[in-house]
Amino acid sequence: MKCTYTITGFPGFLAKHLIRDLVTNQYVSKLYLLVLPSMKSKARKMIETLITNYAIEYEIIETDITEPSLNWEQSTFEKVSHDTTHLIHLAAIYDLAVSYELANNVNVNGTHHINQFAKSCPNLEHYVYYSTAFISGDREGVVYESDLTQPVSFKNHYEQTKYEAELLVEEIKSHVPTTIIRPGVVIGDSKRGETDKFDGPYFILNTLSSLQYAPILPYIGQHKARANFVPIDYIVAASIHLLHSETAINKTFHLTDPRPYQAQAVYSMITNHYLGRQPVGRMPFSLARFMLQFAIIRKWLGIAQEALDYFVCNVYHDCRETLNELKGTGIICPDLATYLPQIINYYKKHQHDQTKHVSIK
Repeated sequence: MKCTYTITGFPGFLAKHLIRDLVTNQYVSKLYLLVLPSMKSKARKMIETLITNYAIEYEIIETDITEPSLNWEQSTFEKVSHDTTHLIHLAAIYDLAVSYELANNVNVNGTHHINQFAKSCPNLEHYVYYSTAFISGDREGVVYESDLTQPVSFKNHYEQTKYEAELLVEEIKSHVPTTIIRPGVVIGDSKRGETDKFDGPYFILNTLSSLQYAPILPYIGQHKARANFVPIDYIVAASIHLLHSETAINKTFHLTDPRPYQAQAVYSMITNHYLGRQPVGRMPFSLARFMLQFAIIRKWLGIAQEALDYFVCNVYHDCRETLNELKGTGIICPDLATYLPQIINYYKKHQHDQTKHVSIK
């Protein structure tokens, strides 16, 4: 049966891909797209493209999730809450260097207001909230999907506020049919390499692009942290299954790579595929972090200082609940080595189309 989906975070990267697959798989009869006023024009153009050849109603609603009742008129609130059968909350601040005040307002207060909306929906069948695997902060070792233990510290305010937001979502599970999804570091499509922008994991390629003529390209430090990259097509396929699975309700899922490579192995693979070279020697981690204190160097390399922390935190995000849920569906996370060439080829073709970004998603 086709349903009415209310989605935040459009026209963002993941929201766009989710809607495309929901539409093509004919799950949707109507879409409510909750967007910032500044993104309304872009959202309208994008949704018109996504629903071409499909008889789908949609409504773009200017929304401020940081305001009570989402800053809507009462009549709008009542209409959308009555119609909504599936609610997907993606909107968040993903920047690693974000201030706590901004991250808290969007990620925590915004999630509280979406939770209140979810509780008001009389016909709601499923609420899916996107957290992040990195609410684990500085924890090392194995982190399970059932874990929601506050770490001693967080690497940045993004992680902290996503943890605080997930606590709020956990509280309403007894009242609302809820699924929490914790993605790893989302990368481009595993078949075509396609991505919307070169932020997050692309900081490695940004840095190599700036340093490609350097006589040596050293490893950074001697740490054995894992790099948990997951392609967008896996995230979308798994999400759509979870969104329509009764056995996924009131559970939390790590959409992470079950066999992640060590970060330095990934760096070596990327250097080899992108530049035809191998890293030589090692730069002390403390020196790399010191150099990235300077804005001019961060801008030149296209990397946030906070990104370095992911090279030293040796955590494994266990995803056995996800693997059990997806068993028999044919939905699997591909091995990074098998699709990394597509990711790099896409970057090579399009790297000059965009400015370098320093946030992570």
